[in-house]
Amino acid sequence: MSEVKIELENVKPMDIEKRSFEIITEELGEKNRLLIPGTELIVKRCIHTSADFDYADNLCFSENVVEKALDAIRGGASIVTDTHMAHSGINKHTLARYGGEALCFMSDPDVAEEAKKRGVTRAAVCMEKAARLDRKLIFAVGNAPTALVRLYEMIENGTVKPELIIGVPVGFVNVVQSKELIMQTDVPYIVARGRKGGSNIAACICNALLYMLSSDRGY
Repeated sequence: MSEVKIELENVKPMDIEKRSFEIITEELGEKNRLLIPGTELIVKRCIHTSADFDYADNLCFSENVVEKALDAIRGGASIVTDTHMAHSGINKHTLARYGGEALCFMSDPDVAEEAKKRGVTRAAVCMEKAARLDRKLIFAVGNAPTALVRLYEMIENGTVKPELIIGVPVGFVNVVQSKELIMQTDVPYIVARGRKGGSNIAACICNALLYMLSSDRGY
């Protein structure tokens, strides 16, 4: 059996991410022209995080959502996540420059107790706890469709008015439906339509917005 010659690109460590974005842009080809102006970095960061080009088609953006999201961050909005993984992935140093912080209540004892008592998910209770905070809020949901459903209910009854919802839970049970509910609200949203998403995608969308503000890593 003859050996196949494998050629590696000679890329300096500091240039690997930049080169990755060049490859993404090349492989998107004509689709680059079809991306909504202002959303390109978000789409490409999702592809960079997942190596999944479907995000060029399934990411949905409400009208002027990027501009509204950036204004919210500039105004000190905090980001609430439904997983510690998403929370860990957010660039907290950059967020703190604008007075915001990343929050996750999934491990809070009161959340676990309330969820058990009512027979609901901790993610849903986390959204309720966040809604009681007296601050501007961005919700980044990458795992639990129940969190999106609860947000939808609270938006409908006027309990909460998020600055932005990043709705990208991954999975099968009520995942598609929960995202469609969020897109029926009048709240700014970035949603990965369909079953795809994840905590890593939620964090990378947050970071894409933060990098836009800081002009850092804006490939």
